[in-house]
Amino acid sequence: MDADLIRLVNQLQDTFANLGGELDMPQLAVVGSQSAGKSSVLETIVGRDFLPRGSGIVTRRPLVLQLIHTPVPDSPTQTYSEWGQFLHIDKRFTDFGEIRREIEQETFRVAGQNKGISKLPIHLRIYSPNVLDLTLVDLPGLTKIPVGDQPGDIERQIRSLVVDYISKPNCVILAVSGANVDLANSEALKLARQVDPQGRRTIGVLTKLDLMDAGTNALDILTGRVYPLKLGFIGVVNRSQADINAEKSLADAHEAEDDFFRTHPAYRNIAHKNGTRYLAKTLNQVLMNHIRDKLPDMKARLNTLMGQAQQELNSFGDAAIYGDKNQQGSLILRLMTQFARDFVASIEGTSVDISTKELSGGARIYYIFNDVFGQALQSIDATYNLDNQDIRTAIRNSTGPRPSLFVPEIAFDLLVKPQIKLLESPSLRCVELVYEELVKICHNCTSSELQRFPRLHAQLIETVSELLRERLGPTTDYTQSLIDIQTAYINTNHPAFISGSAAAATALTTPPPKQLLPRPSQPSHAESVNGAASQDDEDESNEEPSANGISGRDARSVSSTVHDRSRGAASAPPTAPGGVNSSHRHHSPTAHRHSSRHASGSSGAQGTMTHNANGTAKETFLNYFFGQNGPGPLAGSTVDRANTGSSGHSYVGRDVSGADPALESGLMAGKRSMEGNAAFDMKSLGKHIEAATDSTGHMSMREEMETNLIRSLIQSYFGIVRQTIQDLVPKAIMHLLVNNTSQQVQNRLVASLYKPELFGDLLNEDETLVAERARVKALLDAYREAFKTLSEVTLKST
Repeated sequence: MDADLIRLVNQLQDTFANLGGELDMPQLAVVGSQSAGKSSVLETIVGRDFLPRGSGIVTRRPLVLQLIHTPVPDSPTQTYSEWGQFLHIDKRFTDFGEIRREIEQETFRVAGQNKGISKLPIHLRIYSPNVLDLTLVDLPGLTKIPVGDQPGDIERQIRSLVVDYISKPNCVILAVSGANVDLANSEALKLARQVDPQGRRTIGVLTKLDLMDAGTNALDILTGRVYPLKLGFIGVVNRSQADINAEKSLADAHEAEDDFFRTHPAYRNIAHKNGTRYLAKTLNQVLMNHIRDKLPDMKARLNTLMGQAQQELNSFGDAAIYGDKNQQGSLILRLMTQFARDFVASIEGTSVDISTKELSGGARIYYIFNDVFGQALQSIDATYNLDNQDIRTAIRNSTGPRPSLFVPEIAFDLLVKPQIKLLESPSLRCVELVYEELVKICHNCTSSELQRFPRLHAQLIETVSELLRERLGPTTDYTQSLIDIQTAYINTNHPAFISGSAAAATALTTPPPKQLLPRPSQPSHAESVNGAASQDDEDESNEEPSANGISGRDARSVSSTVHDRSRGAASAPPTAPGGVNSSHRHHSPTAHRHSSRHASGSSGAQGTMTHNANGTAKETFLNYFFGQNGPGPLAGSTVDRANTGSSGHSYVGRDVSGADPALESGLMAGKRSMEGNAAFDMKSLGKHIEAATDSTGHMSMREEMETNLIRSLIQSYFGIVRQTIQDLVPKAIMHLLVNNTSQQVQNRLVASLYKPELFGDLLNEDETLVAERARVKALLDAYREAFKTLSEVTLKST
């Protein structure tokens, strides 16, 4: 029965080594300093030379050595054999020299050619009638200083490996120390005390007793008076290096060891408790007693491991069900339904696996709508890419060849439509972001059961992704149409749109670039003439030439002057002495209207504000363009001028007879100016003509008012459209993409994948998973068999 216990432990060790079990089996671990004689002790116990030898670190991987006793043949004519067998290779070795070479090759294969170590053990089983049933683990020798090509942290690596083995409660520590070294310096006993402070599971082994100084002995140590251990100390005498070189047999070494203890005066009284034979018997008895003591713990541990293995095996499912065609359809339908539910639950935020560390599922879609898309729209400035020159050019182009008294509405349309198009890019990007997020949600919808069928999982993801791609097109088109709808019709009657009078009032309240000094209420005649002339000169300096060399206002002023002069030439009053026309001393309506138009709003606006400072915004806007209606008192007399070319002429004190000499003079001056300026040569016109009033680019008061008016109207209307797009785009995405996909995903999966001819291919399991199921099943069977054997052993012992 004792042999059965050890063999059962050996069998479990091999099984768990192959299957990855975690059962802590009772075993003996050999610990000692480098060259303390560990390998010699093991070879003496086995009775064969099979371990690698050499200088430095020889044992670089743990060697799990299982000794199995075979019966001696009854007939003396029958020969018995000894052999070894490794767990990693299915081969029986009868030559122990080959066993040594195989250990070296396997060490090189895993640990490398250098002096590094590895925690992966080598399992070796030796069958011989000369051994007792034992399980020993030979660990690398402890060292202090790296030698040669050893790693710099070789001491830490070896200590970590040794502690991993001896710290297990079911491990009996075999601490090997040399008798020719002070016991206080024993590294093996030092490590053993760290994990076994009371010395309950530590056996001390003293080697090299024959190498102690003359006159000294280890009797006090062997009898436990120096360092007490519950399992005691055992002394052994191994072969020296000279004996090994002389190929001294192990049988002769046993005889020499027995003679040493029997004849030594200090050890002869305890000779029966020392030696290799006694050590093997003691280890066998200690191991079996240790196994008996640990049987209840082992059974409890096995019971727990069986439950865990059964639960893991159940998670893999029954392979027989997957091969049954009658049940494949219901299985696929159940998996598809669960996948669709998980997809919808992730979007709606009702999933049971909601993350608490980061946003996921539908919460990320909400983040896209409100934070990403919303902030992108709010960051767009309605007029950031429109400068004053662009607005002035649009106003000029929208009027064509005709002069205009009002700001043309078509200019507003031309300018606001490109700005509305700025909302197109973030809107389409919002659709793409939501689509990408839905694809991520689809890939994250999985379960442990669905992962067993990689083809089915891939087809589910592909089907949902295809549905999302189908919905992406209509959603993008509809979002595009939302922008096109806004640009197709500019609704200036929108309730939230700023009114024209309010925009004009805002534009008028903007301080002009140049402040005009107010004129005195009743200036003298000379001051009136000089003031008008200087004001006209200043207005001319702020005007820009149009395409034909005459500014827009001058063109309108010229046409008005021709009309007024031709109509009033016959009834012109006589010239007063001093060369000043007496008509300028009175305020005629014609002169007042001409003066208002000629100043392009500056004089008219000032006169309007003087006439009625408390007028409404609408009246101010109209008066700005038309001037003050009807005769009224003005601050001073206005001198009519014909603004042709770059020079102005005052028509004061000129006789009017037949054709107007002032008009002829003005036109002639314009002609001379055209002849002297290359800008008026039709052949010299460039492809790009700016709508500037003068070379400096300064705007008149009217142009500034028009620019500010258009800018305020654009900002107002753009804000309305932006608010509309920010509201409609998320709604369109939710309706056409998110909700539509959620409603159709179940039907699409069934229509695409629920086909009997596809069941076999879709339910092909992952090869890795099949191998894992087989491993867990084999491990569960080993647990059950071990539990059954341990139960039988317990019954026999009672």
